[in-house]
Amino acid sequence: MPLHRENLIGSLWMIAAMAGFALEDAAIKAAAQGLPVAQVLVLFGLGGMVVFGLWALWQGDVIFTRDVLSKPMRIRVVFEISGRLFYVLALALTPLSSATAILQATPLVVVLGAALFFGEQVGWRRWSAIFVGLIGVLLILKPTPESFSPLSILAVLGMLGFAGRDLASRAAPKSLSTTVLGVFGFAAIIAAGALYALWEQRGFVSMSIQQTLMMMAAVGFGVLAYSALMRAMRTGDVASVTPFRYTRLLFGLGLGVVLFGESLDRQTMAGCAIVVASGLFIMWRGKHQQ
Repeated sequence: MPLHRENLIGSLWMIAAMAGFALEDAAIKAAAQGLPVAQVLVLFGLGGMVVFGLWALWQGDVIFTRDVLSKPMRIRVVFEISGRLFYVLALALTPLSSATAILQATPLVVVLGAALFFGEQVGWRRWSAIFVGLIGVLLILKPTPESFSPLSILAVLGMLGFAGRDLASRAAPKSLSTTVLGVFGFAAIIAAGALYALWEQRGFVSMSIQQTLMMMAAVGFGVLAYSALMRAMRTGDVASVTPFRYTRLLFGLGLGVVLFGESLDRQTMAGCAIVVASGLFIMWRGKHQQ
């Protein structure tokens, strides 16, 4: 298959993955409006762990090995717990559009972490792009006494957790397949829900048909999105496919406006544009070796 066709197919898979993740976020937000956050986390994690567990067994992958107890995997679990917990809280308590926008800074933080902890070479142009991208995040947060919402910090903490998880995944043993990583990733979400339940001291409640459907949709969209993401990263040139991750921002903003009646101001849109532009520049410079 010609490379340009592979790049097109890979890009379409990436767009499908980002649409799936945005729909997963919307379903979780809808369910969290009537359910305890801890219950949403536990059910979502349990559903995903079962699906990926069956998937791993179908592929013949060994789920429990000594490598799952390695230091990178232990670190990954800690970041997965913090990332999922704070991001679900952000989905439940803040607009979907702003939480999605802040999440787009994850690649910037990953590049920063790769330079600090893995010794990857980052030239002054990419350092500048990281700095500019973080300014974009500040624009989205609106850190002024009149407009700043402390709850926006939840999305920032979630984003940092996801960035740490991605960095730890880079250091995870190569013997662990993506399905096995998925099993333990969703197991960490169950742990996050259990820990938050102990702190919240709020019992689980019976679910309506609509809430049950929302949780099923969240798990379904999450698994499909993860599958599409893996197909995308294995089709075509990574540098050509990866930039389409930012389509998640468009889907998230659109769903926030259409489903939840959210509004977008110029400052938020400007911050989104700066974050995306910075991320795309970093990818481009990385392809050209600084």
